[in-house]
Amino acid sequence: MAETLNLAILGYGKMGRTIAQLAPQRGCEVRLIMDIDVNTGGAGITPQNFKGIDVCIEFTEPKAVLENIRRIAGVGCNTIVGTTGWHDRLDEVHKIVDASGIGLVYAANFSIGVNLFYQVARAAAETFARFPMYDPYLTEAHHKFKKDAPSGTALEIKRQVQPAFKEREIPVSCTRAGNIPGVHELGFDSEADTVIVRHTARSRQGFAEGALYSARWVVGKKGLFNFADILGQGDTAAPKT
Repeated sequence: MAETLNLAILGYGKMGRTIAQLAPQRGCEVRLIMDIDVNTGGAGITPQNFKGIDVCIEFTEPKAVLENIRRIAGVGCNTIVGTTGWHDRLDEVHKIVDASGIGLVYAANFSIGVNLFYQVARAAAETFARFPMYDPYLTEAHHKFKKDAPSGTALEIKRQVQPAFKEREIPVSCTRAGNIPGVHELGFDSEADTVIVRHTARSRQGFAEGALYSARWVVGKKGLFNFADILGQGDTAAPKT
């Protein structure tokens, strides 16, 4: 049996709680939990608090994530970042990771199913782009508490399929309501018919599974990685440059 992995969970909302519940079943022990209110400005990320921690899993909010990454890197702890809404500052994070020598895995979405969906979406886009009567579009829906819109996943889908439609911008529409875990659709509409490729999350367990898989994978690694690379869907499982 694999050695028990000692985890810190930063951000104890719905995702943090799901990860904490699943962790013991996946050979992980949660040794430290800090909610956003406790960790204001990253103040709780100290060498003393992180002593004995193998990996920190960060699911907080966009306005807190950069300072959290700086401080986690400062204590030399490898990290999984599930917060979205910050990827426009990826270059800055890359410098932090390189300077500190930690390993960090990030993703727009840690669901294995969603990352397979990216492959299907790319193939569908390349097929439909050859037929100009079809207009592409993206829709996404999440619970009313989600901070960013469009979702990081929707933006990642668009990033991956937009090159197929060089002269047509793909529109993205968002819904925030109730307790929807997450729905993403890539559609192709014509006067005659509509074709939709959809991923629907039934619960947050899929995201937690991916985060815990990444936590075990990143042990002993250095560099900045995307979750898709770990699954063998990106370039390779090598640091991003």
